[in-house]
Amino acid sequence: MLTYDVDFWSIRQRKNRPKPFELRWRVGERSHSKSFRLKTQAEGRQSQLMDALRKREQFDEETGLPVSELEALTTPTWYEHATAYVLMKWPKAAAKHRASIAETLANVTPVFASSSRGAPKDAVLRKALYSWAFRVVRDAEGNLHPRHQVEEPPADVAEALAWIAEHTYKMTEVARSDRLRAALDAISKKLNGKPAADNTVNRKRMVLSNVLRYAVERTILPTNPLGTVDWTTPERDDEVDFRYVPNPRQAAVLIDAVRQLSARGEHLAAFFGCLYYAAMRPSEIAALREEDCVLPASGWGELVLAGSRPEVGSGWTDDGKSYDDRGLKRRARNATRPVPIPPVLTAMLREHKERYGVADDGRLFRAAEGGRVRSTEYCALWDAARLKALSAKEAKTPLADVPYSLRHAGVSLWINSGVDPVEVARRAGHSLTVLFRFYAKILRGQQDRANTLIEQGLNGG
Repeated sequence: MLTYDVDFWSIRQRKNRPKPFELRWRVGERSHSKSFRLKTQAEGRQSQLMDALRKREQFDEETGLPVSELEALTTPTWYEHATAYVLMKWPKAAAKHRASIAETLANVTPVFASSSRGAPKDAVLRKALYSWAFRVVRDAEGNLHPRHQVEEPPADVAEALAWIAEHTYKMTEVARSDRLRAALDAISKKLNGKPAADNTVNRKRMVLSNVLRYAVERTILPTNPLGTVDWTTPERDDEVDFRYVPNPRQAAVLIDAVRQLSARGEHLAAFFGCLYYAAMRPSEIAALREEDCVLPASGWGELVLAGSRPEVGSGWTDDGKSYDDRGLKRRARNATRPVPIPPVLTAMLREHKERYGVADDGRLFRAAEGGRVRSTEYCALWDAARLKALSAKEAKTPLADVPYSLRHAGVSLWINSGVDPVEVARRAGHSLTVLFRFYAKILRGQQDRANTLIEQGLNGG
Protein backbone atom coordinates (compact mmCIF):
# COMPACT_ATOMS: atom_id res chain seq x y z
CA MET A 1 0.00 0.00 0.00
CA LEU A 2 1.29 3.46 -0.93
CA THR A 3 0.95 6.37 1.48
CA TYR A 4 2.24 9.84 2.34
CA ASP A 5 2.01 8.99 6.05
CA VAL A 6 5.75 8.86 6.83
CA ASP A 7 7.65 9.78 10.03
CA PHE A 8 11.37 9.75 10.82
CA TRP A 9 12.99 9.22 14.22
CA SER A 10 16.38 10.37 15.40
CA ILE A 11 19.32 8.23 14.45
CA ARG A 12 20.30 6.19 17.48
CA GLN A 13 23.60 4.64 18.39
CA ARG A 14 23.80 1.07 19.64
CA LYS A 15 27.25 0.35 21.01
CA ASN A 16 29.20 -2.90 20.58
CA ARG A 17 27.59 -3.61 17.20
CA PRO A 18 29.36 -3.84 13.81
CA LYS A 19 26.92 -1.25 12.43
CA PRO A 20 26.01 0.86 15.48
CA PHE A 21 24.05 3.70 13.86
CA GLU A 22 20.42 2.84 13.22
CA LEU A 23 18.10 4.82 10.95
CA ARG A 24 14.41 4.39 11.85
CA TRP A 25 11.25 5.52 10.09
CA ARG A 26 7.58 4.64 9.93
CA VAL A 27 5.41 4.22 6.82
CA GLY A 28 1.71 3.93 7.63
CA GLU A 29 1.39 1.30 10.38
CA ARG A 30 4.78 -0.34 9.77
CA SER A 31 8.16 0.56 11.24
CA HIS A 32 11.40 0.18 9.25
CA SER A 33 15.06 0.42 10.13
CA LYS A 34 18.50 0.11 8.59
CA SER A 35 21.90 0.05 10.34
CA PHE A 36 25.13 1.69 9.16
CA ARG A 37 28.75 1.59 10.24
CA LEU A 38 29.13 5.39 10.19
CA LYS A 39 26.72 8.07 11.35
CA THR A 40 27.29 10.09 8.17
CA GLN A 41 26.05 7.09 6.17
CA ALA A 42 22.84 6.92 8.22
CA GLU A 43 22.35 10.68 7.87
CA GLY A 44 22.90 10.50 4.13
CA ARG A 45 20.28 7.77 3.72
CA GLN A 46 17.84 9.67 5.90
CA SER A 47 18.37 12.75 3.74
CA GLN A 48 17.56 10.70 0.59
CA LEU A 49 14.30 9.44 2.07
CA MET A 50 13.26 12.85 3.36
CA ASP A 51 14.07 14.39 -0.01
CA ALA A 52 11.75 11.88 -1.72
CA LEU A 53 8.98 12.85 0.72
CA ARG A 54 9.58 16.56 0.02
CA LYS A 55 9.15 15.75 -3.70
CA ARG A 56 5.72 14.37 -2.83
CA GLU A 57 6.60 10.78 -3.53
CA GLN A 58 4.48 8.16 -1.87
CA PHE A 59 6.12 5.42 0.19
CA ASP A 60 5.42 1.70 0.07
CA GLU A 61 4.21 0.50 3.45
CA GLU A 62 5.60 -3.01 3.06
CA THR A 63 9.15 -2.14 2.00
CA GLY A 64 9.41 1.38 3.43
CA LEU A 65 10.79 2.66 0.11
CA PRO A 66 9.70 5.68 -1.92
CA VAL A 67 7.93 4.88 -5.20
CA SER A 68 10.93 5.80 -7.37
CA GLU A 69 13.19 3.34 -5.53
CA LEU A 70 10.51 0.67 -5.47
CA GLU A 71 10.08 0.91 -9.25
CA ALA A 72 13.82 0.74 -9.81
CA LEU A 73 14.00 -2.32 -7.57
CA THR A 74 11.12 -4.20 -9.18
CA THR A 75 11.44 -3.09 -12.83
CA PRO A 76 12.86 -5.92 -14.97
CA THR A 77 15.79 -5.43 -17.30
CA TRP A 78 15.33 -5.45 -21.06
CA TYR A 79 16.76 -8.96 -21.25
CA GLU A 80 14.34 -10.26 -18.59
CA HIS A 81 11.36 -8.61 -20.25
CA ALA A 82 12.34 -9.75 -23.77
CA THR A 83 12.64 -13.34 -22.52
CA ALA A 84 9.18 -13.07 -20.92
CA TYR A 85 7.77 -11.72 -24.19
CA VAL A 86 9.17 -14.65 -26.20
CA LEU A 87 7.68 -17.16 -23.75
CA MET A 88 4.31 -15.41 -23.99
CA LYS A 89 4.27 -15.32 -27.81
CA TRP A 90 5.72 -18.77 -28.53
CA PRO A 91 2.66 -21.05 -28.14
CA LYS A 92 0.47 -19.30 -30.73
CA ALA A 93 3.10 -17.83 -33.06
CA ALA A 94 3.89 -19.40 -36.43
CA ALA A 95 7.37 -20.88 -36.76
CA LYS A 96 8.45 -18.17 -39.21
CA HIS A 97 7.23 -15.46 -36.82
CA ARG A 98 9.08 -17.08 -33.89
CA ALA A 99 12.30 -16.88 -35.88
CA SER A 100 11.52 -13.28 -36.83
CA ILE A 101 11.01 -12.32 -33.18
CA ALA A 102 14.32 -13.92 -32.21
CA GLU A 103 16.11 -12.21 -35.09
CA THR A 104 14.76 -8.79 -34.08
CA LEU A 105 15.57 -9.22 -30.40
CA ALA A 106 19.07 -10.45 -31.25
CA ASN A 107 19.48 -7.21 -33.26
CA VAL A 108 18.34 -4.77 -30.59
CA THR A 109 19.42 -6.41 -27.30
CA PRO A 110 23.13 -5.49 -27.69
CA VAL A 111 22.02 -1.86 -28.17
CA PHE A 112 20.46 -1.95 -24.71
CA ALA A 113 23.64 -3.21 -23.03
CA SER A 114 24.55 -0.96 -20.11
CA SER A 115 28.28 -1.55 -20.51
CA SER A 116 30.80 -2.80 -23.05
CA ARG A 117 33.32 -3.96 -20.49
CA GLY A 118 33.95 -7.68 -20.82
CA ALA A 119 31.46 -7.95 -23.70
CA PRO A 120 31.64 -11.12 -25.82
CA LYS A 121 32.36 -10.98 -29.55
CA ASP A 122 29.44 -9.78 -31.66
CA ALA A 123 29.06 -13.09 -33.51
CA VAL A 124 29.05 -15.10 -30.27
CA LEU A 125 26.52 -12.79 -28.62
CA ARG A 126 24.22 -12.89 -31.63
CA LYS A 127 24.37 -16.70 -31.72
CA ALA A 128 23.68 -16.86 -27.98
CA LEU A 129 20.66 -14.56 -28.25
CA TYR A 130 19.16 -15.92 -31.46
CA SER A 131 19.66 -19.64 -30.93
CA TRP A 132 19.59 -19.96 -27.14
CA ALA A 133 18.04 -17.03 -25.26
CA PHE A 134 15.10 -16.34 -27.61
CA ARG A 135 14.45 -19.89 -28.80
CA VAL A 136 12.03 -21.86 -26.65
CA VAL A 137 11.92 -25.62 -26.00
CA ARG A 138 9.90 -27.90 -23.73
CA ASP A 139 11.39 -29.61 -20.71
CA ALA A 140 10.71 -33.21 -19.67
CA GLU A 141 7.36 -32.17 -18.15
CA GLY A 142 6.32 -30.31 -21.31
CA ASN A 143 6.78 -26.80 -19.90
CA LEU A 144 8.23 -24.04 -22.09
CA HIS A 145 11.60 -22.52 -21.19
CA PRO A 146 14.38 -20.65 -23.00
CA ARG A 147 16.55 -23.22 -24.70
CA HIS A 148 19.63 -22.51 -22.55
CA GLN A 149 17.67 -23.48 -19.42
CA VAL A 150 16.84 -26.94 -20.78
CA GLU A 151 19.86 -27.81 -22.93
CA GLU A 152 23.48 -27.14 -22.06
CA PRO A 153 24.94 -24.47 -24.37
CA PRO A 154 28.60 -24.30 -25.46
CA ALA A 155 30.91 -22.57 -23.01
CA ASP A 156 31.25 -19.36 -25.05
CA VAL A 157 27.47 -19.12 -25.45
CA ALA A 158 26.91 -19.66 -21.72
CA GLU A 159 29.42 -16.90 -20.91
CA ALA A 160 27.76 -14.53 -23.39
CA LEU A 161 24.31 -15.16 -21.89
CA ALA A 162 25.60 -14.64 -18.36
CA TRP A 163 27.16 -11.35 -19.44
CA ILE A 164 24.10 -9.97 -21.23
CA ALA A 165 21.82 -11.00 -18.35
CA GLU A 166 23.87 -8.73 -16.07
CA HIS A 167 24.37 -5.84 -18.48
CA THR A 168 21.09 -4.63 -19.97
CA TYR A 169 19.25 -1.50 -18.90
CA LYS A 170 16.09 -1.52 -16.84
CA MET A 171 12.96 -1.12 -18.95
CA THR A 172 12.46 2.44 -17.69
CA GLU A 173 15.89 3.29 -19.12
CA VAL A 174 15.16 1.50 -22.39
CA ALA A 175 12.15 3.80 -22.86
CA ARG A 176 14.43 6.80 -23.34
CA SER A 177 14.15 8.20 -26.86
CA ASP A 178 17.90 8.12 -27.53
CA ARG A 179 18.09 4.41 -26.67
CA LEU A 180 15.05 3.56 -28.80
CA ARG A 181 16.44 5.59 -31.69
CA ALA A 182 19.65 3.56 -31.49
CA ALA A 183 17.59 0.35 -31.57
CA LEU A 184 15.69 1.56 -34.65
CA ASP A 185 18.99 2.35 -36.35
CA ALA A 186 20.16 -1.19 -35.58
CA ILE A 187 17.16 -2.88 -37.20
CA SER A 188 17.47 -0.70 -40.29
CA LYS A 189 20.78 -2.31 -41.24
CA LYS A 190 21.91 -5.74 -42.36
CA LEU A 191 24.75 -7.51 -40.56
CA ASN A 192 27.13 -6.17 -43.23
CA GLY A 193 26.07 -2.60 -42.43
CA LYS A 194 24.09 -2.04 -45.64
CA PRO A 195 20.51 -0.74 -45.48
CA ALA A 196 17.88 -3.41 -44.94
CA ALA A 197 14.80 -3.69 -47.15
CA ASP A 198 11.80 -1.59 -46.15
CA ASN A 199 9.62 -4.62 -45.41
CA THR A 200 12.37 -6.06 -43.18
CA VAL A 201 12.67 -2.81 -41.22
CA ASN A 202 8.90 -2.54 -40.86
CA ARG A 203 8.62 -6.15 -39.69
CA LYS A 204 11.32 -5.69 -37.06
CA ARG A 205 9.93 -2.34 -35.95
CA MET A 206 6.58 -4.03 -35.37
CA VAL A 207 8.24 -6.66 -33.17
CA LEU A 208 10.02 -3.97 -31.14
CA SER A 209 6.76 -2.06 -30.74
CA ASN A 210 4.96 -5.21 -29.60
CA VAL A 211 7.63 -5.92 -26.99
CA LEU A 212 7.18 -2.41 -25.59
CA ARG A 213 3.40 -2.73 -25.74
CA TYR A 214 3.71 -5.91 -23.68
CA ALA A 215 5.61 -3.83 -21.09
CA VAL A 216 2.55 -1.57 -20.90
CA GLU A 217 0.34 -4.63 -20.46
CA ARG A 218 2.56 -5.77 -17.58
CA THR A 219 2.35 -2.24 -16.06
CA ILE A 220 6.12 -1.85 -16.40
CA LEU A 221 5.71 1.22 -18.62
CA PRO A 222 2.78 3.67 -18.60
CA THR A 223 2.63 3.96 -22.42
CA ASN A 224 4.41 2.63 -25.49
CA PRO A 225 7.26 5.13 -25.95
CA LEU A 226 8.13 4.13 -29.53
CA GLY A 227 5.46 6.36 -31.06
CA THR A 228 7.07 9.46 -29.57
CA VAL A 229 10.49 8.83 -31.15
CA ASP A 230 11.25 11.08 -34.11
CA TRP A 231 12.83 8.59 -36.49
CA THR A 232 12.51 8.01 -40.22
CA THR A 233 13.36 4.82 -42.06
CA PRO A 234 16.50 5.33 -44.17
CA GLU A 235 15.71 5.94 -47.82
CA ARG A 236 15.74 2.81 -49.93
CA ASP A 237 14.19 1.89 -53.26
CA ASP A 238 12.28 -1.37 -52.91
CA GLU A 239 11.05 -1.41 -56.49
CA VAL A 240 12.03 -4.44 -58.52
CA ASP A 241 14.96 -3.67 -60.82
CA PHE A 242 13.45 -4.78 -64.11
CA ARG A 243 16.79 -4.66 -65.90
CA TYR A 244 17.46 -8.01 -64.29
CA VAL A 245 14.01 -9.62 -64.50
CA PRO A 246 14.01 -12.24 -67.29
CA ASN A 247 11.76 -11.60 -70.27
CA PRO A 248 9.44 -14.37 -71.55
CA ARG A 249 12.07 -15.79 -73.89
CA GLN A 250 14.77 -15.85 -71.21
CA ALA A 251 12.39 -17.38 -68.65
CA ALA A 252 11.47 -20.21 -71.03
CA VAL A 253 15.13 -20.84 -71.85
CA LEU A 254 16.11 -20.92 -68.16
CA ILE A 255 13.34 -23.39 -67.27
CA ASP A 256 14.35 -25.58 -70.21
CA ALA A 257 17.97 -25.43 -69.01
CA VAL A 258 16.86 -26.75 -65.61
CA ARG A 259 15.17 -29.67 -67.37
CA GLN A 260 18.34 -30.50 -69.31
CA LEU A 261 20.67 -30.50 -66.27
CA SER A 262 19.84 -33.88 -64.74
CA ALA A 263 17.09 -36.27 -63.80
CA ARG A 264 16.41 -34.11 -60.75
CA GLY A 265 16.24 -31.07 -63.01
CA GLU A 266 13.61 -32.83 -65.13
CA HIS A 267 11.64 -33.54 -61.96
CA LEU A 268 11.71 -29.89 -60.82
CA ALA A 269 11.20 -28.15 -64.18
CA ALA A 270 7.48 -27.81 -63.47
CA PHE A 271 8.36 -26.35 -60.03
CA PHE A 272 10.09 -23.45 -61.80
CA GLY A 273 7.18 -23.34 -64.27
CA CYS A 274 4.83 -22.60 -61.34
CA LEU A 275 7.13 -19.79 -60.22
CA TYR A 276 6.89 -18.11 -63.62
CA TYR A 277 3.59 -18.98 -65.26
CA ALA A 278 1.50 -18.85 -62.05
CA ALA A 279 3.72 -16.36 -60.13
CA MET A 280 3.53 -18.64 -57.08
CA ARG A 281 5.73 -18.36 -54.02
CA PRO A 282 8.09 -21.33 -53.39
CA SER A 283 6.26 -22.06 -50.12
CA GLU A 284 2.97 -22.30 -52.06
CA ILE A 285 4.47 -24.61 -54.67
CA ALA A 286 5.81 -26.87 -51.90
CA ALA A 287 2.24 -27.29 -50.61
CA LEU A 288 0.58 -27.75 -54.03
CA ARG A 289 -1.49 -30.95 -54.11
CA GLU A 290 -3.15 -32.93 -56.87
CA GLU A 291 -6.60 -31.93 -55.63
CA ASP A 292 -5.67 -28.26 -56.02
CA CYS A 293 -5.12 -28.63 -59.78
CA VAL A 294 -7.60 -28.47 -62.65
CA LEU A 295 -5.58 -29.68 -65.64
CA PRO A 296 -7.63 -30.16 -68.82
CA ALA A 297 -6.14 -31.96 -71.82
CA SER A 298 -5.89 -28.65 -73.65
CA GLY A 299 -6.39 -24.98 -72.99
CA TRP A 300 -6.19 -23.07 -69.73
CA GLY A 301 -6.21 -24.81 -66.36
CA GLU A 302 -6.57 -23.55 -62.81
CA LEU A 303 -4.78 -23.91 -59.49
CA VAL A 304 -6.80 -23.39 -56.32
CA LEU A 305 -4.09 -22.53 -53.79
CA ALA A 306 -5.02 -23.42 -50.25
CA GLY A 307 -1.84 -23.50 -48.16
CA SER A 308 1.89 -22.96 -47.94
CA ARG A 309 4.91 -24.68 -46.46
CA PRO A 310 7.43 -21.92 -45.63
CA GLU A 311 10.90 -23.25 -44.97
CA VAL A 312 12.19 -22.55 -41.46
CA GLY A 313 14.71 -24.19 -39.15
CA SER A 314 13.54 -27.22 -37.18
CA GLY A 315 14.24 -25.36 -33.93
CA TRP A 316 11.29 -23.06 -34.50
CA THR A 317 8.55 -25.63 -35.18
CA ASP A 318 6.60 -27.64 -32.62
CA ASP A 319 7.18 -30.96 -34.39
CA GLY A 320 10.85 -30.49 -35.28
CA LYS A 321 10.22 -30.31 -39.04
CA SER A 322 12.19 -27.90 -41.19
CA TYR A 323 9.00 -26.31 -42.52
CA ASP A 324 5.69 -25.05 -41.22
CA ASP A 325 2.23 -25.98 -42.51
CA ARG A 326 0.40 -22.68 -42.90
CA GLY A 327 -2.44 -21.03 -44.77
CA LEU A 328 -1.83 -18.57 -47.58
CA LYS A 329 0.28 -15.55 -46.71
CA ARG A 330 -1.68 -12.80 -44.91
CA ARG A 331 -4.96 -14.64 -45.33
CA ALA A 332 -7.32 -16.60 -43.09
CA ARG A 333 -6.23 -20.18 -42.41
CA ASN A 334 -8.90 -21.73 -44.69
CA ALA A 335 -8.82 -19.09 -47.44
CA THR A 336 -8.08 -20.14 -51.03
CA ARG A 337 -6.75 -18.27 -54.07
CA PRO A 338 -7.73 -19.50 -57.54
CA VAL A 339 -5.09 -18.79 -60.18
CA PRO A 340 -5.80 -19.49 -63.87
CA ILE A 341 -2.76 -21.02 -65.57
CA PRO A 342 -1.88 -20.89 -69.29
CA PRO A 343 -1.78 -24.03 -71.48
CA VAL A 344 2.02 -24.27 -71.26
CA LEU A 345 1.94 -24.74 -67.46
CA THR A 346 -1.15 -26.94 -67.65
CA ALA A 347 0.75 -29.29 -69.96
CA MET A 348 3.87 -29.20 -67.75
CA LEU A 349 1.91 -30.16 -64.64
CA ARG A 350 -0.02 -32.92 -66.45
CA GLU A 351 3.27 -34.38 -67.70
CA HIS A 352 4.85 -34.07 -64.28
CA LYS A 353 1.98 -35.85 -62.55
CA GLU A 354 1.86 -38.67 -65.13
CA ARG A 355 5.62 -39.20 -64.98
CA TYR A 356 6.37 -38.82 -61.27
CA GLY A 357 3.03 -39.34 -59.55
CA VAL A 358 2.32 -37.61 -56.25
CA ALA A 359 3.40 -37.98 -52.64
CA ASP A 360 1.29 -39.96 -50.15
CA ASP A 361 -0.44 -36.73 -49.08
CA GLY A 362 -1.07 -35.67 -52.68
CA ARG A 363 1.76 -33.12 -53.05
CA LEU A 364 3.11 -32.74 -56.59
CA PHE A 365 6.66 -31.78 -55.63
CA ARG A 366 8.75 -33.59 -53.05
CA ALA A 367 12.32 -34.32 -52.07
CA ALA A 368 13.95 -37.62 -52.92
CA GLU A 369 12.79 -39.09 -49.60
CA GLY A 370 9.32 -37.60 -49.80
CA GLY A 371 9.77 -34.44 -47.71
CA ARG A 372 9.59 -30.79 -48.71
CA VAL A 373 11.78 -29.67 -51.60
CA ARG A 374 14.52 -27.69 -49.91
CA SER A 375 15.62 -24.27 -51.08
CA THR A 376 19.26 -25.39 -51.15
CA GLU A 377 18.33 -27.95 -53.80
CA TYR A 378 16.32 -25.79 -56.18
CA CYS A 379 18.70 -22.84 -55.76
CA ALA A 380 21.66 -25.06 -56.71
CA LEU A 381 19.77 -26.20 -59.83
CA TRP A 382 18.97 -22.61 -60.69
CA ASP A 383 22.59 -21.50 -60.37
CA ALA A 384 23.67 -24.26 -62.76
CA ALA A 385 20.84 -23.42 -65.19
CA ARG A 386 21.88 -19.76 -65.34
CA LEU A 387 25.40 -20.73 -66.36
CA LYS A 388 23.98 -23.02 -69.02
CA ALA A 389 21.31 -20.69 -70.44
CA LEU A 390 22.87 -17.23 -70.16
CA SER A 391 25.87 -15.80 -71.91
CA ALA A 392 29.03 -15.34 -69.85
CA LYS A 393 28.38 -11.59 -69.77
CA GLU A 394 24.76 -12.02 -68.63
CA ALA A 395 25.73 -14.60 -65.98
CA LYS A 396 27.97 -12.02 -64.30
CA THR A 397 25.03 -9.63 -63.84
CA PRO A 398 22.09 -9.95 -61.40
CA LEU A 399 19.88 -11.12 -64.28
CA ALA A 400 17.59 -13.84 -62.88
CA ASP A 401 20.09 -14.27 -60.03
CA VAL A 402 17.62 -16.12 -57.79
CA PRO A 403 14.65 -18.40 -58.56
CA TYR A 404 12.29 -15.76 -57.12
CA SER A 405 13.12 -13.65 -60.18
CA LEU A 406 10.71 -15.88 -62.09
CA ARG A 407 7.84 -14.74 -59.87
CA HIS A 408 8.76 -11.11 -60.53
CA ALA A 409 8.91 -11.95 -64.23
CA GLY A 410 5.47 -13.56 -64.13
CA VAL A 411 3.84 -10.59 -62.41
CA SER A 412 5.63 -8.20 -64.78
CA LEU A 413 4.32 -10.14 -67.78
CA TRP A 414 0.74 -9.86 -66.53
CA ILE A 415 1.03 -6.11 -66.01
CA ASN A 416 2.68 -5.52 -69.40
CA SER A 417 -0.03 -7.61 -71.04
CA GLY A 418 -2.63 -5.14 -69.82
CA VAL A 419 -4.17 -7.19 -67.00
CA ASP A 420 -6.00 -4.99 -64.47
CA PRO A 421 -3.71 -4.34 -61.45
CA VAL A 422 -6.47 -5.50 -59.09
CA GLU A 423 -6.56 -8.86 -60.87
CA VAL A 424 -2.76 -9.04 -60.94
CA ALA A 425 -2.63 -8.46 -57.19
CA ARG A 426 -5.33 -11.09 -56.58
CA ARG A 427 -3.59 -13.77 -58.67
CA ALA A 428 -0.19 -13.06 -57.12
CA GLY A 429 -1.55 -12.95 -53.57
CA HIS A 430 -0.43 -9.35 -53.09
CA SER A 431 -2.18 -6.37 -51.64
CA LEU A 432 -2.52 -3.45 -54.06
CA THR A 433 -0.20 -1.44 -51.81
CA VAL A 434 2.56 -4.01 -52.17
CA LEU A 435 1.96 -4.37 -55.91
CA PHE A 436 2.27 -0.63 -56.50
CA ARG A 437 5.36 -0.39 -54.29
CA PHE A 438 7.34 -3.16 -55.95
CA TYR A 439 6.10 -2.82 -59.52
CA ALA A 440 5.69 0.95 -59.67
CA LYS A 441 7.85 1.44 -62.77
CA ILE A 442 5.81 -0.97 -64.86
CA LEU A 443 2.50 0.35 -63.55
CA ARG A 444 3.53 3.91 -64.39
CA GLY A 445 4.13 2.71 -67.94
CA GLN A 446 0.62 1.24 -68.02
CA GLN A 447 -0.80 4.55 -66.82
CA ASP A 448 0.87 6.30 -69.75
CA ARG A 449 -0.75 3.83 -72.12
CA ALA A 450 -4.11 4.37 -70.43
CA ASN A 451 -3.69 8.14 -70.76
CA THR A 452 -3.07 7.72 -74.50
CA LEU A 453 -6.25 5.67 -74.90
CA ILE A 454 -8.27 8.24 -72.93
CA GLU A 455 -6.85 11.06 -75.06
CA GLN A 456 -7.78 9.19 -78.23
CA GLY A 457 -11.31 8.82 -76.91
CA LEU A 458 -11.52 12.51 -76.07
CA ASN A 459 -10.39 13.34 -79.60
CA GLY A 460 -13.06 11.18 -81.14
CA GLY A 461 -10.75 8.25 -81.83
